[in-house]
Amino acid sequence: MIKVVGLGPGHADYIIPMAAQAISEATVIIGYHYYFQFIQHLVHPNALCIGKELSEEEKRAEIAIQHALEGEHVVVIGSGDASIYAMASIVYQKVAEQNLDIPVETVPGISAFITAGSKLGAVLGHDFCCISLSDLMTPWTTIEKRIHAAAMGDFVTGLYNPKSKKRYWQLQTLKNIYLEYRSATTPVAICKQLGRTEEEIKITTLGNLDVNDVDMFCVVLIGNSQTFKYKDHLITPRGYLNRKPETGEEIQQASFAEILNNIPQNTLAKDTLWAAIRCIHTSGDFEYINYLKTSENAISIWHEYLIKGGTIVTDVTMVAAGITKAYTAKYNNKVICLLNDKESLELAEKEGLTRTQAGIKLAAKKYPKALFVIGNAPTALIEIADQIQEGVLSPTGVIGAPVGFINVIESKERLKTINNTPYALITEKRGGSNFAAAIVNAAFTLQEAKI
Repeated sequence: MIKVVGLGPGHADYIIPMAAQAISEATVIIGYHYYFQFIQHLVHPNALCIGKELSEEEKRAEIAIQHALEGEHVVVIGSGDASIYAMASIVYQKVAEQNLDIPVETVPGISAFITAGSKLGAVLGHDFCCISLSDLMTPWTTIEKRIHAAAMGDFVTGLYNPKSKKRYWQLQTLKNIYLEYRSATTPVAICKQLGRTEEEIKITTLGNLDVNDVDMFCVVLIGNSQTFKYKDHLITPRGYLNRKPETGEEIQQASFAEILNNIPQNTLAKDTLWAAIRCIHTSGDFEYINYLKTSENAISIWHEYLIKGGTIVTDVTMVAAGITKAYTAKYNNKVICLLNDKESLELAEKEGLTRTQAGIKLAAKKYPKALFVIGNAPTALIEIADQIQEGVLSPTGVIGAPVGFINVIESKERLKTINNTPYALITEKRGGSNFAAAIVNAAFTLQEAKI
């Protein structure tokens, strides 16, 4: 029988009862000779204690197997938890490789990063990982990949074997990598000789981390982007929000924040960027940051117009339906769509126009200062552009987002050439009523933009 036992960080109070019992019942105890000082009060007087050096892990496992085959009750000791960077994996592997019928049991212990977490308060409150910087058994190229992954994934990170006389450069390399992903103000704790009389804990930041303060008796904990220091504690909130968004408004705001955090590099003005975010939210496609074009300050101008009760004219009912009713109710806006108006139908038949073109032509007479919003019909956008060019119409602005294949490009090119009329458009053959409405909603909510 072999029991692989974790002793915790060193102090007798950290040795759990299961471990103490296993040690007291052992006839042979094997481990790094330094660790025997922590268990002298538990060892049976007749037990055989075999101390080996740090680099002799495999030898310890082989000796344990030899004595177990002779019928001894063998205990292999190690600091922390026996299954974490410790002897359990080596013992089990050796037994499995030789296909031996030896009962093996792992007796848990309190690992160094768990001890550090308790000493610091609540640094392990969210997802965390541990990385050993020792390249004695793992290639550095593999370790480096794991460092990038942990840093990018925003894990609270525990570092084992952070530095020794021969491993003097790895910790500085890790620090440099983490600073590519994390703020220099990220809290870091250097925890030395945990649970022992020499215990020392230093709290610093990632930017101020001095690798010379670290040695082989340390475990280092790096906080995530939410970890903060309070007095002598490090606290990582259990979630990035107090709770998950539940209401429609909360979900929408969380979506906007997610978009803003992942939006491609751009030089858009704040008001145009907000409209682009609304378009991305509508489509789920970040490429729409490249498809939205506006004249200077167009969204800002329309914001002032709309919150003062300005009138909106749309080409189709789908656009009208997409404009948030809470906004129009709050600011007493009229949303006009004459697509199915009797007078529009008569005008279409009389002049050979499409219904949308006739509706817009009629609306232009009745509401010449309105914000015209086109989400479907290129003929309607052409009608508006022509009337502006002729000096018949002087609207507060034009949103052009017709979609399709016939006359779509031509209608948008007309709009871009008109001076002194604020405009926004979805370029190429893209667009639709949902994008037209999204731009209007962006204008309504410009003051909410957290950009």
